[in-house]
Amino acid sequence: MENNHEIFDVAIIGGGPAGILAAGKAAELGAKVTLIEKNKGLGTKLLITGKGRCNITQAKFDNKEFVDRLGKKGKFLFSSLNNFGPKETINFFEERGLKTKIERGGRVFPTTDKSSDVLNILLGHLRKNKVKISLGKKVIGFGLKNGKIENVKLINEKVYARNFVLCTGGKSYPVTGSTGDGYKWAKSFGHKIINPTPALVPIKTREPWLKNLQGLSLKNVRIDIFKNNKKGDSRFGEMLFTHFGLSGPIILDTSRNIKTLLQDGEVFIKIDLKPALNFPDLDKRLQRDFAKFANKNFKNYLPELLPKKAIDTIIYLSGIKPEEKLNAISREKRKKLINLLKGIKISIKGLMGFNEAIITSGGVDLKEIDPRTMRSKIMKNLFLAGEIIDLDGPTGGYNLQICWSTGYVAGTHAATISNC
Repeated sequence: MENNHEIFDVAIIGGGPAGILAAGKAAELGAKVTLIEKNKGLGTKLLITGKGRCNITQAKFDNKEFVDRLGKKGKFLFSSLNNFGPKETINFFEERGLKTKIERGGRVFPTTDKSSDVLNILLGHLRKNKVKISLGKKVIGFGLKNGKIENVKLINEKVYARNFVLCTGGKSYPVTGSTGDGYKWAKSFGHKIINPTPALVPIKTREPWLKNLQGLSLKNVRIDIFKNNKKGDSRFGEMLFTHFGLSGPIILDTSRNIKTLLQDGEVFIKIDLKPALNFPDLDKRLQRDFAKFANKNFKNYLPELLPKKAIDTIIYLSGIKPEEKLNAISREKRKKLINLLKGIKISIKGLMGFNEAIITSGGVDLKEIDPRTMRSKIMKNLFLAGEIIDLDGPTGGYNLQICWSTGYVAGTHAATISNC
């Protein structure tokens, strides 16, 4: 390297959660660190996670249970989790004054329900450890010398460093800056890129009446996915109706399976609005209600059974007249209503794209990264962390934890490993 240039020990490209933690950890260990981000602020995508509440991690403190939820590639994360897992993540924030809480499904949030508070803790960590932050800096390439990266090329300058950490994210939510640039650069270094595809993505449906349910959120429902009348997947939890179809945690979590099922045929989903009751028990409840409220109109009874926003749609699908008295509803109509409540059938048209995807599936091949250090096996002074690597998980804090864990390890080893 030329001696007339300022030389950093570590240059981090990408100011998301993985990049911020990598930079903070490397600097904490005494390295001279610069963090380069093309946006005008750090953590742009972090601010919108968890609907602005920031689901910082998943309260699965057994590493085996955690990696099992990531599928076959999850074992890659074992070493990173051992160094910085969910417990360490919670401690990191709480030791710096941000209290956390565990909600349903093991989701961990700040007690303030503000993602900005999470980001402020991270920014404070960078300031305390004197990380040089360069904002609004677009990377246009890299300078290589003797089989190593020598510098990062920006539009009007070059940044020199001994080690480099690529934390540029994936392609989901491109408005936040995640445009897939990192894949291009990693590929130019010789890395194999597993085809990036949208993951944890909402689904598009065919039924026009679904638009009437837009904005309706349902908790404690069950969905079953069918292909050729054979069940392909099931989930229980929370879902959301949108202007284009369906979203929410259980929909997002099954989107990968839906994508596979859609490759060669029609797929539909059934929504069980009353999963706690089987068919006979639900029938008994309706019979009791119909007797108790015998002279009530069907429409006026339904608030006892359903969210207000779902009433008109259920009336339409059931074929029962809204003004029909409960004691006049026939056994056949009651059975049809039960079948509807236990299985609203919706045809799946397809999946939404990167603009609505929470994360990206695919990325730099894990076989080309040392899981103990997050160091590239192709380029000796390159480290990779976060969404750019080919590892992703379900909703509930798993994907952000992948960023924290791999960022921490990459920052640790980028600060301590010689590239000679």
